[in-house]
Amino acid sequence: MRFGVLGPLAVWDGEGREVRVPEAKVRALLADLLADDGGPVSADRLIHDLWGDAPPGRPTGALQAKVSQLRRAIGRDRVVRQPPGYRLRFDDGGDEVDAVRFRALVTRARPVQDPRARAALLTEALELWRGPAYADFADAPFVRAAAQRLAEQRLSVLEEQAQARLEAGDHALLAGELADLVALHPLRERLVGVRMRALYATGRQSEALASYEDLRARLAEELGIDPSPELAALHGAVLRQEPGLSAEPYGYGYEYEYGYRASTQASTVNTAPTPPATHGVNTAPTPPATHAVNTAPTTTAPPSHSNLPAPLTPLVGRRQALADLSQLLANARLVTLTGPGGVGKTRLAVAAATAERDGEQAGELADGTWLVEFSGIRA
Repeated sequence: MRFGVLGPLAVWDGEGREVRVPEAKVRALLADLLADDGGPVSADRLIHDLWGDAPPGRPTGALQAKVSQLRRAIGRDRVVRQPPGYRLRFDDGGDEVDAVRFRALVTRARPVQDPRARAALLTEALELWRGPAYADFADAPFVRAAAQRLAEQRLSVLEEQAQARLEAGDHALLAGELADLVALHPLRERLVGVRMRALYATGRQSEALASYEDLRARLAEELGIDPSPELAALHGAVLRQEPGLSAEPYGYGYEYEYGYRASTQASTVNTAPTPPATHGVNTAPTPPATHAVNTAPTTTAPPSHSNLPAPLTPLVGRRQALADLSQLLANARLVTLTGPGGVGKTRLAVAAATAERDGEQAGELADGTWLVEFSGIRA
């Protein structure tokens, strides 16, 4: 049986079928027990967590009734009485909590030297997230600390994944994706630092410097402090255009913008925010929804015949463009994306390539699916 807290509370049986846990207070009881990582929780605390300052007339009996309901849902042997209260018991042979698996994958990833392999493990960990931790109990005090702790761990892993992808040479795609994360977390110095390096490596020195200045101004205004010495040193290195900041990409070098093998047949996709050409496809992004976006990546780790990076955020507003690209690729061996810088050509190209790699025609891609990145040229 698997228990999910990285998103709305969920339980699945050994076949992957969702197990229904009825009634709000029974679900709250399960969440409370999971928040303590299977450790015992006192009956008094459980009663307070479930009913607050308005407990029922016979609180102990009411709690026992909820425990019985939970046992019927997930198995009698999984909720055990242990003074001064109750705890969950997990079967070592098959039971799993997604938060525990998340931490285990991160622990496995950290010593891995190959940045692409490290990024793949971190991506696998991040893919376990289905939304904010304990999402359906966001206002419950008894899970607040656990949810905040997990949210901070997830953000740290996103930073580690970005660093691994930077080392692997995913500069162009990474610079664009990190813009969204930095906007959500503008005071995270590590995120800003990775984005500065990615921007510099793609020839966007002025944007890298502007990113630093934005952080410096925010820190001064909101916290009254300066950026860390490490980030200040990075800023100086960008100013001096130190060559070590734009190291060659890890492994094969693959160009992002124009992509794939030349052929006698080609099609063009215009990604600029202008009306489409007669045979082109206008893939300008539509404004995303204003609610929170789940940034958990949705792609799997790249196979041996691909270096496609896993995205940090989902692709928003490009469904029709992807469908048009798929149709073009079915009839043309070369598709060129055109448009001004920053409109999302790279991201769209990677999404289309990933769809081709993982789709029904994947067997026809005998040479694999690759990205090619060009470095910026400086005088």
